[in-house]
Amino acid sequence: MADKHRARKRFGQNFLTDDNIIAQIAHVIRAERDDKLVEIGPGKAALTRALLPDVDSLDVIEIDRDLIAGLEKLALEYPALHVHCADVLKFDMRSLLSENERHQKLRVIGNLPYNISTPIMFHLLANSDIIQDMHFMLQKEVVERMAAAPGCSDYGRLTIMVQYQCQVENLFLVPPYAFNPQPKVDSAIVRLTPHAELPVKANDEVVFKKLVTKAFTQRRKTLRNAIKDFVDAEKIQSLDIDPTRRPETLSVSEYVALSNLVN
Repeated sequence: MADKHRARKRFGQNFLTDDNIIAQIAHVIRAERDDKLVEIGPGKAALTRALLPDVDSLDVIEIDRDLIAGLEKLALEYPALHVHCADVLKFDMRSLLSENERHQKLRVIGNLPYNISTPIMFHLLANSDIIQDMHFMLQKEVVERMAAAPGCSDYGRLTIMVQYQCQVENLFLVPPYAFNPQPKVDSAIVRLTPHAELPVKANDEVVFKKLVTKAFTQRRKTLRNAIKDFVDAEKIQSLDIDPTRRPETLSVSEYVALSNLVN
C-alpha cells in the first residue's frame, strides 16, 4: 500500500516493516471478533492488515491525506475497516461508539509519532472511561518513564499521571531495523490498562496535576521547597512523609494524599 509514499518528518512517520515484529504485536493485542479496535496512525496498514481478519470492527485515524486512498482501497476488501482522515488530538473518540454500543469499550493501538506521543496519550487518558486498553509503540525511553518505580531517574510527572489512571506494562523492545526509515532510537511496546476503579482518588484532579507538575519542575529541591506553594512542611509531615525527601521518591498514592490536603 502506498509503496511510493515517502515518510514525512512533520508527521513523525516511521513505517513498521518487520513481519516478525508485526506478528508479535498482534499476538500481545489478542484481538477478539467483537472488539472495538481503534488504530492511530495506521500508515501503510502493516499492522492493520494483520488485525483485520480477526475482528468485525477496526476504525483507523490517519492524518496524512496521501495515505487515505490506500486505506480506503483496503476497506473495500475488508468491510470491517472504517477510515477517518483526522488529527487524533482533535478527534472525538466517543463518536466511535454508537448508541447501542455504549456498553462496549475501545481497544486503542498505534505506532505513535514520537514528537507528539505524550499529548496523544493525555488526550486518550481524558477518555479512559470508554477505553479497555491501549497498546502503543513508543520511544523506549518514554515507555521506561511510564513504567518507572519511585526513586528511579526515569520516574517523573509522566510516570505519575499515567500510573494514576492505568496499569503500565513494558512488553518488549522493537529495534530500529523494524522500520522504514529507521529511527535513531530503540522503540518499545507498552500496554496501558485503565483502572476500572482508581486505586487512589484525587479530590481535585486539576490540583493534583498542578502539584505534580510543580514538584517535578523543582525535582532537585526537597519536597518542602518544591511544593511550598501548595502545602507546608507541617502538612507534609502529617501524612508521615518526610518533607526533606526528593520529589522522585514519592509514590502515586503519596502525591494524591498531598493534593488532597490542598484547600
